[in-house]
Amino acid sequence: MKGRNIKLIFIIILIVAICILSSILMKENKIVETSSEVVSTKKIEWGIKRNNNHEQPDVGKENRKILEENNGICLGSNEDKVIYLTFDEGYEAGYTPKILEVLKENDVKATFFITAHYLNTQEDLVKQMIDEGHIVGNHTVNHKSMPSLSEEEIRKEVMDLHTAIYEKFGYEMKYIRPPKGEFSEKSIKYTNTLGYKTVMWSFAYEDWDEKKQPDEEKAKKKILDNLHNGEIMLLHGNSKTNTNILDSIIKETKNMGYVFKSLDEFKK
Repeated sequence: MKGRNIKLIFIIILIVAICILSSILMKENKIVETSSEVVSTKKIEWGIKRNNNHEQPDVGKENRKILEENNGICLGSNEDKVIYLTFDEGYEAGYTPKILEVLKENDVKATFFITAHYLNTQEDLVKQMIDEGHIVGNHTVNHKSMPSLSEEEIRKEVMDLHTAIYEKFGYEMKYIRPPKGEFSEKSIKYTNTLGYKTVMWSFAYEDWDEKKQPDEEKAKKKILDNLHNGEIMLLHGNSKTNTNILDSIIKETKNMGYVFKSLDEFKK
């Protein structure tokens, strides 16, 4: 009788132990499931809906949310009449020396997002950008859409250019503009781990096609009509129109009470 009781107690203890262990494992699994982050790979194609009344444009509520939750920027403070001027430079079309001259004459600092091709073919201009106090940003090695790449491919696209710039000039890049204005939640999170802040824009226009350059007066009007507080302005450095109107754009923008600041001075 005593032996049977001991056996029964042992079985009860064993069952209780199994139940406790199962409970612990279930809780652990639940923690893993709730703490694991589901990161979207959906491609985001950046776009804006302009306002011609100097109010900040609509950049897309959900897109902006994803961008800013991951330390990216597209619009500065709506309280300050500040413009952040940026240029995308995939290749040199012969206009950047004039752009740099105009910026220097007007005491304006800009950010130039360059590719590896630009660095490899225009090293002296990149050095001039750095020497004159402008920011050089990462536009990747080959200008590929990031959502289509693996993490290893993204790392190479970003860090190969990063390393090349550092080895040539001792300059550490920290801002990135995704090629084609395309990113995903996953890609932006990954570039964050590489030490980069993603910079989109709140104004751009059709200026990139050298064979279809916009009329200078119409382009100037479009740029000035769409000025807004906290604007990150995107212009392309291969645009003859932009080069010819840049001086008057800067002067008239200042006359309207706006100031140009560097991305290093960015304020939300």
